[in-house]
Amino acid sequence: MPIKESDLYNPIKTYLESQGYEVKSEIGHLDLLARRGQEPPVVVELKTSFSLTLILQGVERQTLFDHVYLAVPVPPKGWTLRYKDLIRLCRRLGLGLLAVTSGEVQAHLDPAPYTPRKNTAKSARLLREFDRRQGDPNLGGTNRVKQMTAYRQDALRCAAHLATHGPGKPAQIARDTGVTRAATILRDNHYGWFERVSRGLYCLTASGETASSFDLDRRIAHPD
Repeated sequence: MPIKESDLYNPIKTYLESQGYEVKSEIGHLDLLARRGQEPPVVVELKTSFSLTLILQGVERQTLFDHVYLAVPVPPKGWTLRYKDLIRLCRRLGLGLLAVTSGEVQAHLDPAPYTPRKNTAKSARLLREFDRRQGDPNLGGTNRVKQMTAYRQDALRCAAHLATHGPGKPAQIARDTGVTRAATILRDNHYGWFERVSRGLYCLTASGETASSFDLDRRIAHPD
């Protein structure tokens, strides 16, 4: 039998009462309102699944009270791989999250003001990619399409140089193309385009020959 919102009420009520709260349901538009002495009130909104509707409802309740929980049953197959994303979203919005399973309640997150912690290393990588990439060769909003990165642009320049001038040394290729990391690109051979002929000397593989014919300048100017 499908679970109903009302099936969540008694477990949540019992859970809060065990912590000394007085609990009452359907106070105005609130599913549940709880008070404990002179402490700030606690609001709990009940839904049979985690959804945008529930989130918007919780945000609206925050215009009334600071301590707002969202309460949902644990999915039949357990939390999905998006569980961490759901927790992150609730934390960012300052919402708490209660999960009900077999009549038991588990607090996954308590309401609290959110102060984001910036991932400075990742943001720095993104800015470096922005600065290194020439032009805007990709089409925003696409997926499952091979994207043109700054690294790929540099590798294509190295391939084009070898196709034009024959086997060459990384230092010379770097000077002629302006690709300062040419030595790393040739050594790592990420795309399988390069082959070391002898110490410090590289040439193109068959796939490198194909890649070298790519019109990089046209792709930068006309990404579509």
